[in-house]
Amino acid sequence: MVIYLLRRLMFAVALVFTVSSASLLLTRLAPGDYATEALGIGAGRERLDEMRARYGLNRPIAEQYRDWLAGALHFDFGRSFAYDRPVTDLIPERAANTAILAVTALLAATLVGLPLGIVSGTRSRGAVAALIRTVSIVLLSMPPLLTSLLLVVIATRTGWFPIGGMRTGSSGGAAVIDLLRHLVVPAAALALPIAAMFERLQSQAMHEVIGEPYVLAALARGVPRSRVLWRDALKAALRPIASVYGLVVGTLLSGSFAVEIITTWPGLGRLMLEALRARDLYLVAGCAVTGSVFLACGTLLSDAALALVDPRARE
Repeated sequence: MVIYLLRRLMFAVALVFTVSSASLLLTRLAPGDYATEALGIGAGRERLDEMRARYGLNRPIAEQYRDWLAGALHFDFGRSFAYDRPVTDLIPERAANTAILAVTALLAATLVGLPLGIVSGTRSRGAVAALIRTVSIVLLSMPPLLTSLLLVVIATRTGWFPIGGMRTGSSGGAAVIDLLRHLVVPAAALALPIAAMFERLQSQAMHEVIGEPYVLAALARGVPRSRVLWRDALKAALRPIASVYGLVVGTLLSGSFAVEIITTWPGLGRLMLEALRARDLYLVAGCAVTGSVFLACGTLLSDAALALVDPRARE
């Protein structure tokens, strides 16, 4: 188990290094830079050269990458051009906002998707199972962008929930209620397709497990069906969920671009978009590092969970 996790940890470190390095180099190599975005294409050569010299954009790319990598090893990811602040000061707040959204969405998706998957997987026929399967397929076929837009339209027409942002300036106990109301639309946009995915995976797994000989033998001996399903079959049926759960966690925490942009949620995804638009080199790299760390941690979590429910995965 320890050797297995160490191997996966080495893979995670390689993932973080590759993603962060690629983001910095690709942003640097793309046409244009922060100076052209800030001053506009009509700016004179002298003003552009002056700004590039001020931010070190006139240095060779290899030298820039070497210095950034040396600083990153000491958790210094440079200074944002647009905000004129260290990247390490900007990212934690936005990452925390994304974490609030992601954890809420994941909790909702788990509490909805797994029970529905158990219901549809243990009932091959019936209107309830058919309805669950149909709704799941529809939600899975809808991209997050479309789901977000649909929920924003519903919130706008009904006026039940705020359609954007994270807070409206409330304080005290009202601030918590205000945050929860702002969470509904973006969290639902993230949670619905994930819940549908969990339902489909859990349903298929439960359908396969209840046909296994040991389950049929337990039922034949007179063991109550509910006990067999919840004690024996469920653990074996959790393997597909365990194999993807950590990846879902990492993906959500790394920033859901479409949902955060449509709902104007001030998270890591929006910060990354702002940095890309401004060609804010070090902020782009810092966001990529944070996102890849979340994804790597999620991958490790998924591997550990799969190893716990299925010892064969450790081999």
